[in-house]
Amino acid sequence: MLADEALARFTAYQTARDFSALTIASYSADLRRFLSYCAVEAGVASAAMEVERLSPATVRYYTRALMTAGLARRTIARHVAAIRSFCKYLCREEILKVNPARKLLIPKQARTLPRFLYREHTEKLLAVPDARPGRAGNKEREGRDRVILEFLYGSGLRVSELVGLNVGDLDLTEQIARVTGKGRRQRIVPLTDPAVSAARLYLAARRPAAGETALLLNRNGRRLSARTVRTDLARLADAARLHQHVHPHMLRHSFATHLLDGGADLRSVQELLGHKRLSSTQIYTHLTKEKIRAVYMDAHPRAKIEAVEGREKTDDNS
Repeated sequence: MLADEALARFTAYQTARDFSALTIASYSADLRRFLSYCAVEAGVASAAMEVERLSPATVRYYTRALMTAGLARRTIARHVAAIRSFCKYLCREEILKVNPARKLLIPKQARTLPRFLYREHTEKLLAVPDARPGRAGNKEREGRDRVILEFLYGSGLRVSELVGLNVGDLDLTEQIARVTGKGRRQRIVPLTDPAVSAARLYLAARRPAAGETALLLNRNGRRLSARTVRTDLARLADAARLHQHVHPHMLRHSFATHLLDGGADLRSVQELLGHKRLSSTQIYTHLTKEKIRAVYMDAHPRAKIEAVEGREKTDDNS
């Protein structure tokens, strides 16, 4: 079977399985690059490349080429995942008898702690729309800004989940929203009082185009894009003078971190975030410096002695 036909079938399979549009696009681009490499190695034109020519050696050489090209480990891991998924599909459909990527391992990722905002910085950011009220002609955008901030931080939504919300997904009386996350999995998330208030004000000010059901709208009354949310958030962060790059996922990180710091259990945070695996949530068990210091001062015997001595010196000097 020609590689182009096999790739088209694989893309159709992903679409039928409700893979996200971003995943489908990235896998398609990565696989086209891989199949072009395989065609060169086989000495044939890309249009004449057949998937039966794929071999474990070719797959292995390609991943080595990715590594020597200086690509980031995360990017290489995505390429490998695409190749493995593609080859597994070809075997399942009996297009290939032997999986050439069976022994291909995904490079281990170095897990970095997520960046989040401290509570005082979060409060400064949340206060920006209220600090600049009443500008003529901008009430709709101000209301939208409030909804963006309160839903990203107050409910921990992904940006894709936020822009995917429809008006019908909200139950403001019960203070909940029905969210569609990764893999089309749906979950119910609670809405805070400020989020409900922001939604009510925005719904009264928004001007949807005919037939538009989206909650967040652009200037044309159509569904807002994730790119515009990122731009708006950067603008709000500048207005708050946070002096750092703030992106939507940082507010989701802040949501999870502040919940755990406040005593929430890991399983509950997993449910709120919509994580399929608990291991995805465990990365948020890191503590802020202030929290670490507080635990140390409360628990370590020597720290307690230092604290008592410090208070005694203060009393002597007063």
